Amino acid sequence: MTTLFTSAEVRNAVELLASRSLIRLVTEIDDNGAIPPRRLAGTLPDLSSHQLRRAAEAARAHGLVRTAPGAGLELTESGSDLADLYDAAARWARRHAYPAPICEFSSRIRHVLDLLTSSLVTDRADGLSRPSAARLPSAEAELARPRALLIQWLAGHPQVTRVSEPEQVA
Repeated sequence: MTTLFTSAEVRNAVELLASRSLIRLVTEIDDNGAIPPRRLAGTLPDLSSHQLRRAAEAARAHGLVRTAPGAGLELTESGSDLADLYDAAARWARRHAYPAPICEFSSRIRHVLDLLTSSLVTDRADGLSRPSAARLPSAEAELARPRALLIQWLAGHPQVTRVSEPEQVA
């Protein structure tokens, strides 16, 4: 069974998941273990303090990281699952030189997530969703794992797909 999402839900989730700073934070912790709070800037020197703060806040808010006493920021099970999705997306992108033969890791993931977005939903005039008729690239079978991981992760984290309603101005 495939969980269906609206275009707005998928766009909302991918906007968060494709954040360069979130990708960097999650993959750094996945690769090297917990990061002590005072070592965050030194561990990710390519990110500004504002980007680090926003990434850490978003990761905490969505249950991707927690602060372990004496260790620092560590991944939760949800964060580890997201790291698996990132790894699968990056492997596919490297194998296919997507979006370019030489590309930053986080950019590869963002492009693959954008590619997968179109395969998850298509809006219909009646407001219901159905699987997209758009075909994935010729390597569709190889994208099946990142796609399945994305669907599984989104289904397990519906709060990430929620589209916030615009505030009413009185």
